[in-house]
Amino acid sequence: MAKFELKLPKMGESVAEATITNWLKKVGEKIEADEAVLEIATDKVDSEVPSEVAGTLVEILFQVDDVVKVGQTIGIIDTEGGSASKEAPKATEIPASVEVIEKTMEVAKEAVQSTPTAPVDFSESEKFFSPLVKNIAKEEGVSVAELERISGTGKDNRVTKDDLLSYVKDRSAHPAAAAPKVEVVAEAPKTNAETPVPKVVETPKVEAAPEKKIPVSVNGQDEIIEMDRMRKLISGYMVQSLQTSAHVQSFIEVDVTNIVNWRNKIKDAFQKREGEKLTFTPIFMEAVAKAIKDFPMINISVEGDYIIKKKNINLGMAASLPNGNLIVPVIKNADMLNLVGLTKTVNDLANRARNNQLKPDEIQGGTYTVTNVGTFGSVFGTPIINQPQVAILALGAIRKVPAVIEAPSGDYIGIRHKMFLSHSYDHRVVDGSLGGQFVKRVADYLEGFNENREY
Repeated sequence: MAKFELKLPKMGESVAEATITNWLKKVGEKIEADEAVLEIATDKVDSEVPSEVAGTLVEILFQVDDVVKVGQTIGIIDTEGGSASKEAPKATEIPASVEVIEKTMEVAKEAVQSTPTAPVDFSESEKFFSPLVKNIAKEEGVSVAELERISGTGKDNRVTKDDLLSYVKDRSAHPAAAAPKVEVVAEAPKTNAETPVPKVVETPKVEAAPEKKIPVSVNGQDEIIEMDRMRKLISGYMVQSLQTSAHVQSFIEVDVTNIVNWRNKIKDAFQKREGEKLTFTPIFMEAVAKAIKDFPMINISVEGDYIIKKKNINLGMAASLPNGNLIVPVIKNADMLNLVGLTKTVNDLANRARNNQLKPDEIQGGTYTVTNVGTFGSVFGTPIINQPQVAILALGAIRKVPAVIEAPSGDYIGIRHKMFLSHSYDHRVVDGSLGGQFVKRVADYLEGFNENREY
């Protein structure tokens, strides 16, 4: 039988490993070429791993929740339709290193196996831990309380793999936090023919972690729904952002009548020529990129007492996922794209976000974020900053409203298309002057849109 090794594909320059979240195929099932075989997750995005060949899945080398490095073989596919393995491979047994009486060993094993291991529950922690850190913690018996005490050296003081492994190595210096140890002491041979009975001494004992508290419906009719993985991540990011940045907002109303009229006039011809639907989003992104070039100190991040001024303008755009959650793919070097390029990029990222096909690198490296709350009918919103950025712009719904129009012959009231821009920024490094001037500059570019421009 011809065997094909299904490997974890490269998912971007910054991603070295992923966690298996679900096997879509079982051992013995047929697989078509390019068909998804399993689902994986990194800290930021979930994706599927397809098969490059058609055949039968005959072996699964990693299970759900296992952390796999890029390039590792995760499964075996028989491309000639050979028989499937009957059972998964067994783990290698480690032989005992010390010879003791057989009966003593049996009793000792029973004593160890009878000691319940409390599951590690990370849901109670407000800190973010990557899937790799969680798996190592589970394997080493490191509690959530211990993890929270570890001083992280990663981004935003997160605990990294090296931090945790270093802690485990030096764990002897933390006897109070060490996992329970079981010592087996055999009695000296007795004068009678009785078989010596070993004593099992437990030292020291640590109280089991408290069980996860599940809310109970008081009236018996409320539905209790546990957050999915993505919602838990989003929840952690939002709380972390509010605890990190001093949020403040500036608002401005914008007349976008010229943009609405221009889009209505050319959208059909644009789609026919470019094969892309022209939405308002790329037009707004174009204005934001121009404003950032005018005010580069909006395009920064903060690390301790230092400000990192970004060279590239990488615009994040909040997009909806099928499950209702949001993700923020990034338009790299947005200031270098014309309107056609922005349209193609925006549509591509939005479509692949809806189909859960984004790559990890495509949601990283953003320097400024735009979110369109008007999609849901909101007039304006107060968005939370996408860390480690220092600002985010919310686009409100476009509405027809009566407005005072200034003309050489005098003022009059007319119907105009207007919207609100809501600018949230980190008051630690962006003061009201910069935050207000920036959003005003975006408004100026939108209101000054040339209704006769070529696309």
